[in-house]
Order: sequence, then structure tokens, then C-alpha cells
Amino acid sequence: MEKTNTIAGKKADRSKIISLEKGKIPPQAVELEEAVLGAMMIDKKGIDDVIDILHSDAFYDAKHQEIYAAIYELFQNSQPIDILTVSNLLKKNGKLEMVGGDFFLIRLTQKVASSAHIEFHARIILQKYIQRKLISISSEIIESSYDESTDVFDLLDEAEGKLFEVTQGNLKKSSEDAGSLVKQALKKIQEIGNQEGMSGLATGFTKLDALTSGWQPSDLIIIAARPGMGKTAFVISMAKNMAIDFNHAVAVFSLEMSSVQLITRMISSETGLTSEKLRKGNLEPHEWEQLNVKVKRLSDAPIFIDDTPSLSIFDLRAKARRLVSQHNVKIIVIDYLQLMTAGGNGKGGGNREQEISTISRNLKALAKELSVPVIALSQLSRAVETRGGSKRPLLSDLRESGAIEQDADIVSFIFRPEYYGMTEWDDDEHTPCEGQGEFIVAKHRNGGLDNIRLKFTGHLAKFSDLEEGFSSEFQSSMNTDFSDEYSVNQRIEPKDAFGSDDDDVPF
Repeated sequence: MEKTNTIAGKKADRSKIISLEKGKIPPQAVELEEAVLGAMMIDKKGIDDVIDILHSDAFYDAKHQEIYAAIYELFQNSQPIDILTVSNLLKKNGKLEMVGGDFFLIRLTQKVASSAHIEFHARIILQKYIQRKLISISSEIIESSYDESTDVFDLLDEAEGKLFEVTQGNLKKSSEDAGSLVKQALKKIQEIGNQEGMSGLATGFTKLDALTSGWQPSDLIIIAARPGMGKTAFVISMAKNMAIDFNHAVAVFSLEMSSVQLITRMISSETGLTSEKLRKGNLEPHEWEQLNVKVKRLSDAPIFIDDTPSLSIFDLRAKARRLVSQHNVKIIVIDYLQLMTAGGNGKGGGNREQEISTISRNLKALAKELSVPVIALSQLSRAVETRGGSKRPLLSDLRESGAIEQDADIVSFIFRPEYYGMTEWDDDEHTPCEGQGEFIVAKHRNGGLDNIRLKFTGHLAKFSDLEEGFSSEFQSSMNTDFSDEYSVNQRIEPKDAFGSDDDDVPF
């Protein structure tokens, strides 16, 4: 019989022993998830505490995700939330059996007695989700980093974007003490003092910039007017000025017009060719040349247009964050507010007034979060039309919600008397109002109010400085006269000073 060799005992390195207990299980808090869901079904207060913190993906268990999604849908539709309504909706969506039937829902409500500590529990669930998300993102980045064909700067950009999404979507700011805030304020004042120009983003409209010192970061600006007054024309002119003249990246969310229509209006404004001509395409050879030369500036401008119809506030937030992180967008324009929806399901919560309130509140939050000015266009009610007198819009004319004027830092109106068949302004001098519009600043949280007159070129759908148009025409005519009289007839030739030379070019 073969003799077996005894193996000498060797001390094992405990750090290298793989134990099932220490295997890598994704961070989770399943018991807390059950407690939170149970509390939400037995206490309405629990829903209010949690609904803004959690989303269905934050739950680890797939069953819990479906139950939370049902609760969230009921909340969005302003319906009561309890075992019966949740069970009924899950049954309707064909998910009841998948989550474990009514028995599982009953078991969840028996886990807790009340909604006490629910917010604390929800934040732990969120933390576990963030941990899982970070693990997932890190794995993707590691995998991409091993790929030799990947451009390293694209990879960096992608990694930044993904981390930004996690941060902005889930982490909440804590409070700061007065000392650190004073330091921040002083630093900002110092920076503004050192730099030339204004503290905010210049619009290209001189008087407006003087009044506001440019659009300020984290401000919500409402520009309201009746249909046909030129809201879109104003923001197009402004976006073009900011992108072309000052090289500020502008994001435009156009819910009304398609992106091609919008850029066509910008081309019209930039080239001086009417929209009608561009639509028909019957241009003269010199106009084609003019179009090709002038459109070059526009094509190089950092303007980003999104024409998703009936955009929800949640989609807007996600897209805006992405544009700010990837393209360093400095200002966000929404055309227009009433075409947006509040909820992901397109129904919003409650009536239309509440929905608009939700939208305006979220737009202000977005401006603060991204630290960029958000400009939202808004429709006015018909009360303006029925009113006698000047028909200048008032704050009370803002349509569907008083929350808009509360949330906004600046509320402004566009008014063109020409629209109502008027030929002169209602001032003491009775100034002619042909080809003019008024930008009325009716509310300004951090500055004064004013009515600023602008030049409106109707066939180009373009706003510009009122003085600019006249001064440039006057200037050009002076230059023409000067060149005819002096430059041509009395030109000094180089030979008068240095002798004749055929190769020399006249000054």
C-alpha cells in the first residue's frame, strides 16, 4: 500500500482567506425600505416627508421599487394612498403578483406603528443607493479606462458628467454660518470690483444691462406678454447677442417652435433677410452670398436648442444639468412656461394653477442649484385686451398662477402699442411708437424698476437698442459724405511726399 505523505502545517494568511460573509454584497438597507414603504401606506405625513428625498431606483429590492412607483403615481395624481389604493393600482398595472400580492403589502404595514423617524430612514436608503451608484459608475469608468481606443478627455468628461448627476440629484446642501457667508460675499464684491463691466451676463441691450447689471446667477426671470408681442423675438435677439458678441453658451428649450424654425429666425435676424424669403428660398445671388458670409458667426456660436414638446420639469432639470456640466452653459431660456408639465406622467398634481406653481418653484430651485439665470417666457391673460387705456400689462395679468410673480426675481413684460393700432406713446411728448417696443420691468427683487424702449424690426423679428439704430444710420451717412468729398477728390498720393512709385498703393 502506497504510503501517503503528510503535509507540513503552514500558518495561513487570514487576510487572503475568502469568506462568504465578507463577499461583496451591494450596499443596501432592505429592512429600512420595508419600514419606509409601510409607514407611507399608513400615514400621509410620512409621504410628504419622503416623496422629495426618494425615487423608485433608490430601493434595492425590485418589489419595493414597484410599490414605491405605485405610491408616487398616486401622489402625483392627488389620490389617497393606503393598502387598498396601492394594491388596486399594482393590479391595474399587472404588478401585484410580482410584488408578492396583498399579503406582502399587509406585512409591510405591520412592520411599523407610525411614520416616526421615516425621514431619517429614507436618507439612509438614499445613502445606500448613492453608494451603489458610485460603485456602478466607478466600474464603468474602470472598464472604459482599459479600452485603448477611448479618448482620455472624452472619458474625463463622461466621468464628470455621471458624478455630477449623482451629486446634483441626491445630495442636499447643509446650512452655512454667517462668518463664512460674509467672506464669500466680500470675495464676490472684490471680484466684481476688479473686473471690468457688469457682475452678471450682458444681454446686448444697453439700458437693460445698466438696470440689472446683466442677468444674475441663480435668478429666475419671467418675460411675459400677449401672443404676437414678440416674446420669442426678444429672447432670440438676446440669445444671439449673448452667444455671438459675448461668447456665453446659451441653452434654449423651445416647446412651441421646432429647433429648425428657431434657428431660421436667428438666421433672419443675423443676415437681414426676411423669414419669408428664407422660407421660400428664392434669394438673389448677392443674397446667397450675404447668407453664406453672415451665417458663419451664427454657426460657430455656442447655442444649444432642445425642442422636446410638453417637456416635464424633471426632464428639464436633467437636461439642464447635463448642458451646464458638459458645455458650460451660462443661461437657460424656456419658451414658454405654460407648455411645460409638472410631473413625469404629464398629468401633474391637482389643477392647472397648482401645476404652474410647481413648475415655477422648480425653475427657481434649478436656477439656484446650477447657479445660472433661468429665463422663462409666459403668456398673459386676456384681461389686457379687455382693459381700456394704454393696455400696458400688470403683474395681475400673469396667467394661471400668482406663484409665478412670487417665485421670480424679475418679472418683466413686452409691450408694443403698434399691436393695438396705436401710433404714439402715452407720454407727454406723444412720441411716435412705430417700430418700437417697451421692456417693462415690473418686479425686480434686487434693483429698480423701469420701462426700457427698444427698437423692433418686424420683418426680421428682431429687437435692438433704440439709439443704436439711429446713431449707426447717422454715422454711416456722415462717413459716406466725408469719403465722397475728401477721400476721393482730395486724396494725398505717396508721390507728393516721396516721389512717384508705380507699385505704391494709395492710403
